[in-house]
Amino acid sequence: MILIKNGKIYTMAGNMIEKGSILVEDGKIKEIGNDIVAPFDAEIIDAEGKLVFPGMIDAHCHLGMWEDAIGFEGADGNEMTDPITPQLRSIDSINPMDRTFQEAYEGGITTVSTGPGSANVIGGQFASIKTYGKRIDDMIIEAPSAMKIAFGENPKRVYNEKKTMPMTRMATAALLRETLMKAKEYQRKKLEAKEDPSKAPTFDMKMEALMDVLEGKIPLKAHAHRADDIFTSIRIAKEFGVRITLEHCTEGHLIADYIAEEGLPAVVGPTFGDRSKFELINKTFDTPKALWEAGVKIAIMTDHPVIPVHYLPLCAGLSAKAGLPEEEALKAITIHPAEILGIDHKVGSLAVGKDADIVIWDGHPFDIQASVVCTMIDGNIVYRKK
Repeated sequence: MILIKNGKIYTMAGNMIEKGSILVEDGKIKEIGNDIVAPFDAEIIDAEGKLVFPGMIDAHCHLGMWEDAIGFEGADGNEMTDPITPQLRSIDSINPMDRTFQEAYEGGITTVSTGPGSANVIGGQFASIKTYGKRIDDMIIEAPSAMKIAFGENPKRVYNEKKTMPMTRMATAALLRETLMKAKEYQRKKLEAKEDPSKAPTFDMKMEALMDVLEGKIPLKAHAHRADDIFTSIRIAKEFGVRITLEHCTEGHLIADYIAEEGLPAVVGPTFGDRSKFELINKTFDTPKALWEAGVKIAIMTDHPVIPVHYLPLCAGLSAKAGLPEEEALKAITIHPAEILGIDHKVGSLAVGKDADIVIWDGHPFDIQASVVCTMIDGNIVYRKK
């Protein structure tokens, strides 16, 4: 049992406690408020003069999929031999021993959504995981948590080099539609087989992987930078009646009202960096503000390793500098990504019954000189600043 006391607590649940306490037991938050009496056997952490936040969440990255400072041997995020690979599971590529996991929790990031890159039209399955552990099976919050799909330049570039489909945006869309149509037919046969086993389809691992998408259990996680690609992703999702989240959404500020009308969330970024390809020409830190003003729920990503994962608070802070209200910028790396990922019942805010993923800062996370002094994941202290 651990009692954190005397800290300024940002619960991200609609209230702030100026000088509060959090009691942690069995990996969960047992009590939060003022003047909590510590049990005699509790470890006491005095957070006097410190700020206490929920662990931060990166809603889109590739942590553990591209290992740090290794190159090809550690690059396991894109299977560039087939544009349709829904059967691939990120948990089979993630290396929790990569040093960037330590950098994540030392930087206050306790949960990430990580998975395949954007080389393929359908890249495979994302997972929501904690950032501390040695065995990926023990770190999973939700797997699969989403199905990665990609529009725009990346699939075109990869398969243009191979002189095979898709080499155009219309081919990318056609391949996705064709695959979802096949999955619908596969699903129909599976349903018929419940009454007549002779109608069961021949087992297909790709089709099996897409059943969670068609059944609404997980969304399509749609890599789309340009406005027309964003609209294409929405069009196809509506055609097949499946859930979707908009990832990157680089030109979202140009079509914010349309996105708001669709009622879709956007995971924005990576904005801190160069415009490395043409579809990033309109990249700006104004995007989160514009989407928020239109009524779109937003999260902010690093797209690690594009931006190192521990710079997530910096990315949110720069969005605040560009006009996104501070509270909304904090929500974009805490409760909003949790809600978008469907894991807000466990993480994203400090509330009784939730996982004790708690980070103590010596200053505001958006202050460039502030640093993490203590990180707790599932009630275990995984980092203390020396």
